Amino acid sequence: MEINKEEISQKHCYTELVYQRINKKLSTSFTKSEIETLIRKVLMETDIDNFERKGKNFYISNKENNIKVTVNSNTFRIITVDRLEK
Repeated sequence: MEINKEEISQKHCYTELVYQRINKKLSTSFTKSEIETLIRKVLMETDIDNFERKGKNFYISNKENNIKVTVNSNTFRIITVDRLEK
């Protein structure tokens, strides 16, 4: 199945808990809008070669920001953000 970067970028959404999860995983204290700006930037700037689909999720790895964003492929909800392993 082909990955549609534009669709993911346009349809992604958040739950209330994911904001807390992202701050915890990244050891940050970003506001909701700062998190949304970061995610939007990562989705738009990451090359399609770094988008991967495994099972029901998309994984977007962005080396510039050293993070991997996990997105549900059915609902386009952001699930979590992790630091990339070095």
